Amino acid sequence: MTSLKKPLKYWKNVCNMKYWQYIVGVMLCSILVGCQRTAMPKPYGYFRIAIPDTSYAEVQTPHYPYVFRLSTNAYIQERQEKGEQYWIDIQYPTLNATIHCSYKPVENNLRILSRDAQEFLYKHTTVASAIPVQEYGNAANNVWGLYYELHGNTATPIQFVLTDSTKHFFRGSVYCNSVPNQDSLAPIYDYLRKDVRVLMESMKWR
Repeated sequence: MTSLKKPLKYWKNVCNMKYWQYIVGVMLCSILVGCQRTAMPKPYGYFRIAIPDTSYAEVQTPHYPYVFRLSTNAYIQERQEKGEQYWIDIQYPTLNATIHCSYKPVENNLRILSRDAQEFLYKHTTVASAIPVQEYGNAANNVWGLYYELHGNTATPIQFVLTDSTKHFFRGSVYCNSVPNQDSLAPIYDYLRKDVRVLMESMKWR
C-alpha cells in the first residue's frame, strides 16, 4: 500500500497543474479576443446653454418709421449702409446672436423688393432641407408679412418680411455667431422664434 502513495501524489500534482494551465489559457484568449473588438465612437456632446428669462418693452426710436416690442435681453444697434436709412441690428450678447433688419420705403416697387427678399432667402436652398413659410396679417396695424423657418444647418434659421404694401418694407434675418449646428443651437433658436413672433405681432408704422 505504501508503494502507491508517491504515484498517486504525482498524478494529483500533474492534474492540478493542467487545471491552472487551462484557466490561464482561457483568460489569455478572452483578453486577446476583447482587444480585437472595434471601438464604438461616442456621440458628440453639447454644452448646456442657459436661456435667460425675458420681458418685452417697446423700443424707443422716435425717428424711425416703425416701432415694435423688443426683449429686455437685446438692444438695437444702428447699421450704416450706403444710401440706406433705418437699418438696424438687434443684438443678443448673452446668446451671441443677431437679427439683421433692413428697411426700404415702398415707392411703386413692392414687387421688386419682394423679389429681392425671395432671392436672398433662397440662396440657402443648397443647405436647407426645407423652408416652410407662414403668412401673417394684422389688419388693425396694417401689417402683412411672411415668416420663414430654414431647416438644417443653415447660417440663418429664421427670416421674415413685413409691409403695409404702400409705404413700408421691413425684412429681418436671424444669425447665430457660431458654426451652424441645428442640434446644439436648438435652445437659442426656440428662444429667438418667440422674439421674432413678438416683433412681428407688435410692429406698427409711423
